Amino acid sequence: MRLQFAIAAVLALVAKNANAFSVGSPEGLAAGATGGAGGKTVYPKSTSELVSYLASSEPLVVVLNKTFDFRGTEGTTTETGCRPDYTRECMAKNNGYKSQDVIIQGGNMATTGGCTGGTKVKITYDNAALKRMTVTGNKTIRGIGKSGVIKGKGLTLNGNNIIIQNVHITELNRHLVWGGDAIYLQGLDHGKTAMKNIWLDHIKVSHVGRQFLTTNMASTDSLTISNSDFDGNTDYSASCDGHHYWSFIFYGVTKFSMLNNYIHGTSGRSPKIGGDSAAKVVAHVANNFWGNNTGHSFEIGANAWVLAEGNYFSNTMMPLFTGKDGALYAASSQDQCKSLLGRACVANELVDSGAFESRNGETALKTVKSVSTFIEYTPGSTGSGGSQQQQQSSKAEQQQEQQQEQQQTAQTSGYKQEESQSRRLAGQTSDLEKEWQQTTGNFGVGKLD
Repeated sequence: MRLQFAIAAVLALVAKNANAFSVGSPEGLAAGATGGAGGKTVYPKSTSELVSYLASSEPLVVVLNKTFDFRGTEGTTTETGCRPDYTRECMAKNNGYKSQDVIIQGGNMATTGGCTGGTKVKITYDNAALKRMTVTGNKTIRGIGKSGVIKGKGLTLNGNNIIIQNVHITELNRHLVWGGDAIYLQGLDHGKTAMKNIWLDHIKVSHVGRQFLTTNMASTDSLTISNSDFDGNTDYSASCDGHHYWSFIFYGVTKFSMLNNYIHGTSGRSPKIGGDSAAKVVAHVANNFWGNNTGHSFEIGANAWVLAEGNYFSNTMMPLFTGKDGALYAASSQDQCKSLLGRACVANELVDSGAFESRNGETALKTVKSVSTFIEYTPGSTGSGGSQQQQQSSKAEQQQEQQQEQQQTAQTSGYKQEESQSRRLAGQTSDLEKEWQQTTGNFGVGKLD
């Protein structure tokens, strides 16, 4: 059996599209994304040029061939902040880990998220991380090799048809809650209109003060997050254990595909989906690897409908946070999917992890069924992107992929033939951790160049 698309995407060295500078083609809801294809290709030389290009009204391919470090470019602020009870408890433990203080929102500790039982403390933060860059429509942001790094400032996406690929966003006041989000999607017209065709692929996010990614208001109706590394390992954590707690929040009227990602070193909200009164979030979360999570992964709230299949959990204490709200189908057998979706679902696999069971599963499947893209995708397929990659690879690149497939075949040859397809695919997904660890020199997200 051919490897899952996740492994093919991570390992395959693929040819560039001369116009768009992107690699492969998007799976899931963002399948129509073309980014800045047809526009000029630009190479920003400074942080100010990068800000200008991303906010431009014209289609652009913005190539990052250096590190853009915004820290210190907009000064720092020292003010009164909040030291929450969990930070004080962490300090008392003296266990070698540090926790996060909190930037007060709206001048009021009592209504500031993360400031539970707060006391006043002096804090200092870098201003740049609190003022994200705006990315307008018809843009491709493409890092080259190991060079596409943005330090100290995140991105607000405010347009249709945006591709971000092979970019590492990092160092956003990691010592402070509300210190900075890496990627924020609110929607067009001040959050009134949903964005379309947003593809985040082969990105890495690390050392953030708050969220790796967050959506709100009208948000987007066609977002794909794929083949990316979300690294929660940090020296400051709300859970006082070196694992980042604030990871993903999907609010608003949002539809997204989350495919083939590596999420590790977290302790909560990875992801949090729904839970807001204005939310209506429908999601397909497939073929992702969760590793070394000391708290909870999924946190499902009201107005969320999620199909989770073909995922692998390793050393994850609580794959699903307790509660009754929302609707999640966590695939463990094929029966219910077959009858409601017309296809089999791929079971999730758990190793040294807590339970991951459906909550209002039939309700989740009935809602997910309305999104045809979710029905057509299966975690075991390579998709058009994988096929295109194979056709365009050079001879050397094909040899490398074939060698890896042979290695994988050897690793899986001991499987009993009568094992289900679900279990075989889950076993292959488990190897994602090893592959990402082997390629961490390129952000841990595979070799694109």
